[in-house]
Amino acid sequence: MRLGVLDVGSNTVHLLVVDAHPGGPPVPQSSHKSVLRLMRYLEPSGAISTEGVRAVVDAVTAAARQAKAAGIDELLPFATSALREAPNGAEVLDRVAIETGVRLQVLTGEDEARLTFLAVRRWYGWSAGHVLLFDIGGGSLEIAAGGSEDPEVAVSLPLGAGRSTIGFLPDDPPSTAQVQALRTHAAHLLAEAMDRFAGSPRPAHVVGSSKTIRSLARLAGSVAEGVGPQDRYLLRRSALEDWIPRLAKIPAEARPALPGITADRTFQIVAGGIVLAATMRAFDVAELEVSPWALREGLILRFLDHLG
Repeated sequence: MRLGVLDVGSNTVHLLVVDAHPGGPPVPQSSHKSVLRLMRYLEPSGAISTEGVRAVVDAVTAAARQAKAAGIDELLPFATSALREAPNGAEVLDRVAIETGVRLQVLTGEDEARLTFLAVRRWYGWSAGHVLLFDIGGGSLEIAAGGSEDPEVAVSLPLGAGRSTIGFLPDDPPSTAQVQALRTHAAHLLAEAMDRFAGSPRPAHVVGSSKTIRSLARLAGSVAEGVGPQDRYLLRRSALEDWIPRLAKIPAEARPALPGITADRTFQIVAGGIVLAATMRAFDVAELEVSPWALREGLILRFLDHLG
């Protein structure tokens, strides 16, 4: 069957169209993305401004039109932290439903962590053993760990790349003091969360997912041979920490000239790097592998599992 996954995130509205069936991997057919950067539309109260609501509605309208043109059998629409946490989030969801006919499912932070973990587990297979997962979105950082498809621990922290940029790196490029303030803040929140993982065994694989981590791996990582035809991206903490001060000195408009840095991530890639380095340091991780599957694939896999 042909499925469409509509991801209304903090940074983009992304429609992924795949052909899929139970027991097999989803095969991408097309991908449509609108850069939203919803964090810039937040009012001091945390509510989404009138302009931001219009931007969300317009992006979902365009995605719904593309989904119809692709001939999908089922649309799986969802929203993450920006709409989840906005005081007027429920009103925005109703407005989207009325104007577009699309009723977005709002995922909790733990939902995001668990679904992403499911996707990563399926990608790596049972032989991977115990997995520790890091996923950096626009609004939140998800961390999950476990040895089965449902993680034993799953947490979500307000350390997304977009949120961290708005909150701590207002200048372009950011100052050294701003970078240090975000580093300290991230370390503090991570230290509070570490108790949840105290009983977890040492992971056989540490995996990073999300566009932010993939971009950082293309910039600062290396490539190794994979099990199948695809190579694996690896990212060492030492290489990432070496790049962060250099990246922070480059204006956002110039960063897309670097390997892996796309225009839709250029404003928040420094914050993403700082948060990822702090997370790897907190968990004493020297190197991670990058998964091509993440939250969208997790939603597809869960949907197919329920069909079976």
